[in-house]
Amino acid sequence: MAKMIRVPDEYHAWVKAHNQEGETMFETLRRLTREPDPEALAGILSSDEVDDAREAAERFGGRDEERLKRAREAFKE
Repeated sequence: MAKMIRVPDEYHAWVKAHNQEGETMFETLRRLTREPDPEALAGILSSDEVDDAREAAERFGGRDEERLKRAREAFKE
């Protein structure tokens, strides 16, 4: 589900100025805020690290259900 947020014109212009060709605003914000793509993490963690990440996700408490769901799916592989 998509959400709309209001930001000052200056901030929108700054994000847009950093937008790379073919990149959506979401992708630009993800890159600028250094949020990793869950799929990029699959296969690089040990099983102990995956367990720790799962426990951390559970402690997170579902405050962002969609993000949590993507993280869980990435760690299943």
